[in-house]
Amino acid sequence: MKEYKDITELLGICYPIVQGGMAWVSDFHLAAAVSAGGGLGLIAAASAPADWVRGQIHALRKITDKPFGVNIMLMSPFADEIMQVVVSEKVPIVATGAGNPSKYMDMLKEAGTIVIPVVASSTLAKRVERAGADAVVAEGSEAGGHIGETTTMNLVPQVVDAVSIPVIAAGGIADGRGAAAAFLLGAKGVQVGTRFIVAKEANVAQPYKDRVIAAGDNDTVVTGRFTGHPVRSLKNKLMREILSQEKKDMSLEEFETLMIGTLRKAVVEGDADYGSLMSGQSAGLVTKEQPAAEIIRDIAEGMKAVYRSKAAYFGD
Repeated sequence: MKEYKDITELLGICYPIVQGGMAWVSDFHLAAAVSAGGGLGLIAAASAPADWVRGQIHALRKITDKPFGVNIMLMSPFADEIMQVVVSEKVPIVATGAGNPSKYMDMLKEAGTIVIPVVASSTLAKRVERAGADAVVAEGSEAGGHIGETTTMNLVPQVVDAVSIPVIAAGGIADGRGAAAAFLLGAKGVQVGTRFIVAKEANVAQPYKDRVIAAGDNDTVVTGRFTGHPVRSLKNKLMREILSQEKKDMSLEEFETLMIGTLRKAVVEGDADYGSLMSGQSAGLVTKEQPAAEIIRDIAEGMKAVYRSKAAYFGD
């Protein structure tokens, strides 16, 4: 495998910043804006059919020629078909979540695709490295949406120690301070999700954006731990109802009935009470709506400022 100086060379981007693949949020508008701004934009395939993903790829390429990727949830019933789409469309980068992409690795590598699985443990990181992954995203429990149980501070250095491929840190990172901390832990890049929810180019209903901007450090909650697939979201009436039912030993079927369609309700319909406002703990650091390129520059400049101040502190 060819060795690269850093994640920017591997991905062909200006800044070591990857936009999270957020279902219903990360469409071609946001992904194109992030890529044009010097980061890596990702189209989130989520549970959408393959034809929708192909259309998103075509739409993105009409407005930018910068590198981009597609995030594929391996639990999707359309995962096999979407993998065929990204190969036929020559998508340069594929990120995967919710599983091990090993069975797709040969077809992706033959197509020259860079493969970056999201992992929540060093064990899975080692497995995907052996399978041929080019890098991994180590996502801590501070992240929004589906999460693991280990915090970013603890997960990232353990994954860095476990693999030889580049590690991209995710979970709770929304500014230059978080990015700088991730690099000090050994990461070569960062993935940012929650802050991009409020990007001007994100097709997210304004009530959802407003709730992210208004959130404080204690305004997220995790539901569904008993299912084995916990989810972090902003507190609202829906989350309070689910937590109440969980205390009464709700069944998986009852949980799924309450949750079905709620992310779309939040993103598209703007229902801030009964929509699933998936968000990371970093929402408390998000204070305004900005263009994606400005968010990227803010994070990059903030990271440089941290390094300058620490260098002065240590006398270097």
